[in-house]
Amino acid sequence: MSKVAAYLQEHILGEVSTNPAVLKSLSTDASVLEITPEMVVYPRVTNDIRKVARFVYQLAEKGHVMAITARGSGTDQTGAAIGKGISLVMPAHMNRIFEFDTKQKLVRLQPGVNAKAVNDALLLHGMSIPALPASAAYSTIGGAVMNNASGPLSGRYGDMSQWVHQLEVVLSNGDILQTERISKRDLNKKKGVQTFEGEIYRELDNLIEDNAQLIADRLVSPIRDNVGYSAIANVKHKDGSFDLTPLLVGSQGTLGIMSEMIMKTQFTSSQQTAAFITFADKEVARDILDKLKDLTPSVLEYFDGVLFEEAEKQGKKYSFYNAASSAFDAGVLIGFDDFSERTRQNKVKKMTKILSGIDAQVTVEDGQDSDQLFAAREVTAYMLTPAGKELSAPPLVDGAYVPNERFEEFQAAVAGLGEKHRLLLPIHARVLDCTVYTRPILQLNKVGDKQKIFKILDEYTSIVERYGGHLIGEAGEGRVKARFAYNDIDDAVLELFANIKAIFDPHNILNPGVKESTELRQLVSELRSNYDTATFSDHTLYS
Repeated sequence: MSKVAAYLQEHILGEVSTNPAVLKSLSTDASVLEITPEMVVYPRVTNDIRKVARFVYQLAEKGHVMAITARGSGTDQTGAAIGKGISLVMPAHMNRIFEFDTKQKLVRLQPGVNAKAVNDALLLHGMSIPALPASAAYSTIGGAVMNNASGPLSGRYGDMSQWVHQLEVVLSNGDILQTERISKRDLNKKKGVQTFEGEIYRELDNLIEDNAQLIADRLVSPIRDNVGYSAIANVKHKDGSFDLTPLLVGSQGTLGIMSEMIMKTQFTSSQQTAAFITFADKEVARDILDKLKDLTPSVLEYFDGVLFEEAEKQGKKYSFYNAASSAFDAGVLIGFDDFSERTRQNKVKKMTKILSGIDAQVTVEDGQDSDQLFAAREVTAYMLTPAGKELSAPPLVDGAYVPNERFEEFQAAVAGLGEKHRLLLPIHARVLDCTVYTRPILQLNKVGDKQKIFKILDEYTSIVERYGGHLIGEAGEGRVKARFAYNDIDDAVLELFANIKAIFDPHNILNPGVKESTELRQLVSELRSNYDTATFSDHTLYS
């Protein structure tokens, strides 16, 4: 064990490991990259995180830079949960739900709590956090917040940023920062304090003032965009009040290490109505989406028929697929979660009227039976976990934002990309928040397929941008996507992002290489020789 590891082992309540097998197991996340840490730390309390950060900061002041990468369950698809130096693993001990305030509808908890476990506990009170990602069953709430993730219900209920009330964050020097919206008067008090926190408030406020026009012109947008530190636009308000929460949410551990959070919740309907619609023509399916959207569903998702064909090859049968009276070219899943059964049924009647005269077949289920239709989402798992030996479907381009009005053109362009590279690229899209998914099936043990990875990323990014979208819609850009996502960003904006990072992390300790453009040769050197989803094999990996 190194001197650093031995020192930390002696001074924290948690544990430190340099066991090669442990390091190997934490060298990958759900991305295509592999980076082995020098040691793993399992903090038990916030003070453990503070001690680690303070010690590493002091080393950096002496010229010895060691990275700290906060990690949840390792489900990040962009390489943001891996790194050299210290891997700070939260789920082992930082996994408590402290309290639930039923009056304010707030829950206080630690970042290592399983995301689904949070909602399961809240549902006992008839509440939930509706924005949780599709990976909630095997990911942490901290990871969802730090990625500003969105999920199946985000089209109606927003992303994670809208459900975060306050954060407790350990800064790069080990100090604690409690975020909340403070008045202009309190901001001035904060700026007058001669601490690292005071310095952050002073420098960030000055940076916002100096770049006010740039922020207004480039970063204020009604479109969801997780790239970089775009949320700087939401920190300072017109009345002079100030809130660092939006900036830290989605920062992927590059500005601070989250140790605690307070989340908002809401009452949740226990009854849902779902319908699955099969179409013989995908153009008809696309054309009907806007009309279905007007029914204010909680879920509206589009599936290329190829996804169901691939599932059938692996023996999976869906009743609506087998009962389709004609060719199945596309499918649409729609769900309603209104509290009133009458309201849900009225929406179903309106949906049926919209579909009258169209070559489509509808299957409707209510209550618990609706789960049978919502299970159709899992059809994507048969593409994500191909049955062939040495085949894999790495998450290279999942989660891009593409406006619905350009979806048809985008889909045609993606089909062209697939033909060019001899790949099948069927699309699954969440219509309500314009989030699209597709994964190429590759053999990463072959040099040719490895070379395709970054070509596909580059060309796919160009297609997304050509049709008015952007690559970073669902979560963060991490390591893998940053280089490609930043190609279309002004140098002035990139400089602003770099200045934000420098204010919070002057020694570049926190997750270096994440949320910054990386040389292609560096990414190539970090590529895995294979990719599989065995780590998460207890769960279905849809979207």
